[in-house]
Amino acid sequence: MTLLDALQAALAGEHAAVYGYGVVGARLAGGPDEAAARAGYDVHLARRDALDGLVRAAGAEPVAAAVAYELPGPADTPAQARALAADLELGTAATYADLVAVAEAPLRATAAGWLQDAAVRAAGWSGTAATFPGLTERSG
Repeated sequence: MTLLDALQAALAGEHAAVYGYGVVGARLAGGPDEAAARAGYDVHLARRDALDGLVRAAGAEPVAAAVAYELPGPADTPAQARALAADLELGTAATYADLVAVAEAPLRATAAGWLQDAAVRAAGWSGTAATFPGLTERSG
């Protein structure tokens, strides 16, 4: 994977997270998790914009957001919305792990911080911390 590929994948992940947090926020509006949903949405908007700038700085056209995304699960109840938020965070963590693998300093440190933040936010939503957030389990 090239640096540009990793930047584009992270940007695509942020587009999906922004969309997903729109759904999460709508379900959690007026409840005790509304502020956390808004904070997650705002973080992903800012990261989307930062990644857009990095892709442009690399001389490429940023991947566009889709009109809609298939979400990894339903968000019909507040509990399902919280689970969806955790899934969105783990999804972005995976794209940041790939970016960490190919980036050089200082972008590597930035991507590692974003991965850590996504992992902490996922744990906050789910109540469970991933062992190696952003990395898929490999056998043998």
